[in-house]
Amino acid sequence: MPFARLAAFALAALAAFPASSQPAAQWPERPVRLLVPVGAGGAADTLSRNLSSGFSQFANGQALVVENRTGAGGTIAAAAVVREKPDGYTLFLAEVGPNAVSHTLIKLPYDPHTAFTPIIHAVNLPAVILIRPTLPYKTLAEYVAAAKQQPGKFNYASAGMGNWTHLFMSYLNSQAGIEQVNVVYRSGAEMLLSLLRGDADTAIITVSTSLGQIREGKIRALAGASMRPMRQLPDVPPAGQTIPGFDVSVWHGIVGPAGMDPALVTRINGIFNQVLQVPSVRTAIAEAQAAEIVGGTPQQFDAFIKGELKRWPGVVKAAGIKSE
Repeated sequence: MPFARLAAFALAALAAFPASSQPAAQWPERPVRLLVPVGAGGAADTLSRNLSSGFSQFANGQALVVENRTGAGGTIAAAAVVREKPDGYTLFLAEVGPNAVSHTLIKLPYDPHTAFTPIIHAVNLPAVILIRPTLPYKTLAEYVAAAKQQPGKFNYASAGMGNWTHLFMSYLNSQAGIEQVNVVYRSGAEMLLSLLRGDADTAIITVSTSLGQIREGKIRALAGASMRPMRQLPDVPPAGQTIPGFDVSVWHGIVGPAGMDPALVTRINGIFNQVLQVPSVRTAIAEAQAAEIVGGTPQQFDAFIKGELKRWPGVVKAAGIKSE
């Protein structure tokens, strides 16, 4: 989203209520927790810490404290947020798994349609299909052909059942007609290490987590997960050229528990829109993380999540994706 539009959203949000008459205007009066559903070192964790670095200057000097809480494809962290008071002091870094897909795979202690208050769509992150360098395959087509000849021989790393790393690879498997074994790790960083060690054969990982190792030749990028060109990897083709219809990308946003006061949601949305304008934050996210900064209103993010809730269950069913 252009800088000018982000600025307009932020100013409109912060001006939506008189500071002297709304309790929300004094928020926050203590540190704010942001629960992140993966371990330290991955793209989601890095994004959270980039957001945290610019938070306090717009939030009465209070910190945004990143808390990594892994497990069950992100649903443990999500469920913890659902149980908190809707006072804005515990937020969740939302993503496709716990917020739009996991309920179709396993029984959850919350309903993603009603359990959260959408606040802001922060970013979209490009992802790439990788293999360990000791494998001989140079293209996705070559790898798929080998996997078809040897069902179940190859394994893939993921950050847990229902996490986007599992979902996207399961979708690729179904669309390509191949079988691979899922091996679970705690974060994208651990998944990357598994490829470097040769423990895993393949994985779908964000460009930001894997770019350095790709450029150094330590791992091989076969294809981009999205049909959008990757400016950091212009020579890597989209997977959709080999597997028609395959087109996925990673998104992250901020949500809170259901029942938050609309004025408070507006206040928090305005703060995060301002954070996304900070030059150092924008550089860290857009350049170092290769992400698309989105921003916008709570209503826009609400509409986006509703679209994901409609899209992915159908994909899961059509593809035959099951819990593992």
